[in-house]
Amino acid sequence: MRFAICNEIFKDWSWDRTCRFARDAGYQALEIAPFTFAPLITDLDAARRREIRTTAESAGMEISGIHWVLAHTEGFHVNHPDAGVRERTADYLVAAVDLCADLGGGFLIFGSPKRRDILDGVSSAQAVAWTRDTFAPAIRAAERRGVVLCMEPLAPSETNFLNTADDTWALVEPVGSPAFQIMLDVKAMASEGRPVADTIRSQRGRFAYFHANDVNLKGPGFGDMDFVPIAAALREVGYDGTVSVEVFRFEEGPEAIATRSRDHLRRTFGC
Repeated sequence: MRFAICNEIFKDWSWDRTCRFARDAGYQALEIAPFTFAPLITDLDAARRREIRTTAESAGMEISGIHWVLAHTEGFHVNHPDAGVRERTADYLVAAVDLCADLGGGFLIFGSPKRRDILDGVSSAQAVAWTRDTFAPAIRAAERRGVVLCMEPLAPSETNFLNTADDTWALVEPVGSPAFQIMLDVKAMASEGRPVADTIRSQRGRFAYFHANDVNLKGPGFGDMDFVPIAAALREVGYDGTVSVEVFRFEEGPEAIATRSRDHLRRTFGC
């Protein structure tokens, strides 16, 4: 397994400083929220993309991928009743795949809870069908560019669509593309009403990426979540991908969040 951290934790830092600090803290990769570089993915031209990638590589860091794809945007929604909205969203997701690949990332994590909520008058079945259609062009682009597009189950407190790993797999599996998979997130799995380790075991061979965090929205080791059985379950199912620290509360500051989270993962994962 390799360990990554999401870059929005360092939102007030330069990109070079972020890369070097994350490396020194023991991470192998950074996961990028595009809004930390520009309001829209399409605002990042080829030169800026090369600069972001080269800076990371110069610091000895990889870019694992991107997330928060539709954060801080307007006019996008994956299962909106308006076909025009879905078409614009589909085009933007293709642009997101291209950004991920241009940065050297391998994974596009799609959470974006409010841009996937089932709206009034839309059935669950229709939301699933429209979502698959919206993602279809991005999946084809991901196949071409060597990116894996990962749908993220999220808790009911965040969205009313794709709340469990099983529900998310049911959307993804019929597509039958290796470029369209699911990922798992600790705080989201904690809402499923069973031990997180049991959910991990139930998804053996189905997930391609992993977020490490706590139900208190902080990093590993900042709350009561026991990561020892989580690490054991990941090894049991043969997961050897990225474990990425994603947090939503930053009051301890980037240095403490990054170093304490990585230290906790060292103790619980043994690496």
